Amino acid sequence: MKKTVLIFAILTVVLSACSISPQPINYGKDGCSFCKMTIVDKQHGAQIVTEKGKAFKFDAIECLLNYNNQNQEQQVALFLINDFNGSGDLIDATKATYLISENIPSPMGAYLSGFESQQKAVEIQQENGGELFNWEELNRQFAK
Repeated sequence: MKKTVLIFAILTVVLSACSISPQPINYGKDGCSFCKMTIVDKQHGAQIVTEKGKAFKFDAIECLLNYNNQNQEQQVALFLINDFNGSGDLIDATKATYLISENIPSPMGAYLSGFESQQKAVEIQQENGGELFNWEELNRQFAK
């Protein structure tokens, strides 16, 4: 009986360690996996989770894009970003709408923000100017 419980406990730990899910970003303490700066901005943070369950955290969407361009052999399961609303909640980066506006600074100077709602992105664009992108367009923009 003890052996069965021990085996079950070990399997539970092993399987949960490889789960493909985001890790909370500890704002003010976690460092960016690309530029090494401390992640403090809840509007521009981002995360990649690999197919093996390893999470890479970023202080800006542009750091995620640059990291991904340099590590294309890595099998990514999740691309996540903070919604511009500032809640710190991670959203699916592949379904977000992006705005590059020189009137909205981002941590690494690309003026890049992400929005879960396309309507909200359009509203912010009307107030601040700039250009809207979807995920594929944004990746092409940063691959240059």
